[in-house]
Amino acid sequence: MPGHFEPIPGGGAAVALDDVEISIIRSLAVQLLELIGPGPAEDASDDPLAELFAEGPSEPPADPVLRRLFPDAYSDPEGTPEAKEAEEQRAYSSEFRRYTENDLRAGKRDSALAVIRSLDALSPVDDGGAVLKLSVEESRQWLGALNDLRLAIGSRLDIADEDDTDLLYRLPDEDPRKPMVMAYLWLGGLQETLVTTLMP
Repeated sequence: MPGHFEPIPGGGAAVALDDVEISIIRSLAVQLLELIGPGPAEDASDDPLAELFAEGPSEPPADPVLRRLFPDAYSDPEGTPEAKEAEEQRAYSSEFRRYTENDLRAGKRDSALAVIRSLDALSPVDDGGAVLKLSVEESRQWLGALNDLRLAIGSRLDIADEDDTDLLYRLPDEDPRKPMVMAYLWLGGLQETLVTTLMP
């Protein structure tokens, strides 16, 4: 179980984490929360219907990490569209973002909070660290948070495709990006094994 998730009877997953690993994941989840921003203000309406139809931002975030976490819904993956088509895509994306980004942010915030809470609830074992056990629902929240963390780190490392990932393995140890690269690859391993535990 060290270093990777394994399925547990009755559904869910478990992984053994040492104190350093717990600290790293928790710190990254807190940073992700700070990046996503706070939830609704305390003086927000108690009317769930009003909250459901509250409008969010219509422009993409300025921060490249947030743009990766909240990409435009409509864009041309094949290249640069013609001017008229590009304008239509921006208009559609703007409209879509206005009605969905608040919910997307709330979901990502909930997943990051679930990670922090489950780590804070751990009971340490004698030799340090702990065994984290997650229900199926908690596993899904962790999976979402791990994906968001990797997207955020990948954005900071300018990873756009698989070829970029291959280059990371060849970075010299003195490269200042090395710790971030190691975290990115390690979280990828956790994510991959967690996906496997959720497969039927």
